[in-house]
Amino acid sequence: MDVSGVLEAHKQKFKSVSVEGKVIPLEYDLGLLTAYDQNPIDEALLKKNKDEYLQSLSRDNAQLLFNEIFQLPTISDDNGVMAMLPTPTTLLPREKPLPKPKPETRWEKFAKAKGIVNRKKERMVFDDNTGEYKPRWGYKGINDDGSKDWIIEVPAGSNPMEDQYEARRDAKKERIDKNDKRRQRNMEEAAVASKMDQKTVNKGERPNMDNARSMKRKEIENQILISKSSTASVGKFDEAIKGDLKPKGIKRKFEPNVTADLSKEKAGNMSILDRVVGKNGEDLVNVRKAIKATKSRK
Repeated sequence: MDVSGVLEAHKQKFKSVSVEGKVIPLEYDLGLLTAYDQNPIDEALLKKNKDEYLQSLSRDNAQLLFNEIFQLPTISDDNGVMAMLPTPTTLLPREKPLPKPKPETRWEKFAKAKGIVNRKKERMVFDDNTGEYKPRWGYKGINDDGSKDWIIEVPAGSNPMEDQYEARRDAKKERIDKNDKRRQRNMEEAAVASKMDQKTVNKGERPNMDNARSMKRKEIENQILISKSSTASVGKFDEAIKGDLKPKGIKRKFEPNVTADLSKEKAGNMSILDRVVGKNGEDLVNVRKAIKATKSRK
């Protein structure tokens, strides 16, 4: 049975992988799977059949891009054969803005002033007591503060009946709480300083943290004043507390009854008169609106 005719008819349904007619070769950035076609568009074919021309142009450019991809080196794994893409050459804009520099903590400012350089220490250290390597900190670390000692000597001047194991645990808990408070304080001061020196942050400089405490105090005072006015009487009939903050608002300014300059008094009275009877004979009442409102009531 001769099936060559059937195969030839089936082959003619598909276009060739070779594309011709490109005067200017395409530029490729295979790292981004991108091809740039700088050839001019045939306006006659575009006006004759726009959709067919654009589909044909897109198909040819995509075929050229696939031809370049198939020439790349490949690797095989459980997922199949994959092409090894090169490093992209096209510079793309950032999706998000550059991160703002973080304000320095107290330790960073101190280390910078004293010239202290942070050097990375090894995680595992040798323990002379056990003869084994142990982590510097953490689980089964060497910094367990002697909590696993089977006997503890009572320090001089301390109560001999005191549980030294419990004393060590309490001391360690106090150090952890102290470090947490310091960390929280540094975070609050850094947040306040970033709000206070936003201009310096935008310039790329480190914000000043000297007045961070005063800024935090003012912020807390403002929050207290806002909470005082959240009652049903807006704080008017609340019971006064000794040493409580008093709101600093804008006081009403009253003009004196007798003034030497009569022009100011005249200008004030004329402005009141203009609001009542209108300025330059203007009608303050919308006649059309008044007639419609009267008709609707009837």
